[in-house]
Amino acid sequence: VQLVESGGGLVQPGGSLRLSCVASGFTISNYVIRWYRQAPGKERELVASISSGGSSTNLADSVKGRFTISRDNAKNTVYLQMNSLKPEDTAVYYCKVHVYNDYWGQGTQVTVSS
Repeated sequence: VQLVESGGGLVQPGGSLRLSCVASGFTISNYVIRWYRQAPGKERELVASISSGGSSTNLADSVKGRFTISRDNAKNTVYLQMNSLKPEDTAVYYCKVHVYNDYWGQGTQVTVSS
């Protein structure tokens, strides 16, 4: 099982980024995928989740209306579209899947700063 995140970077407040989480080693279409983030000095927090088929999503209150989670099972990829970014969104973003155990990607840094 492997997850690889990409798409992070430095963006100004109000900007957008799209993160990708590419999965391998398991059948992604069978599993819920979750995005987490961890800011310096803070605990890791759940940002978004998406059901195996993509019909059901959940977002943290802090990102509702700004972030969208989606998936393309044919491409083994889950996306996190982040709009109207704020400095408090600065964090390392991780995707996670539970396949008997929890598997995490290496993370991608998102920095929102002017």
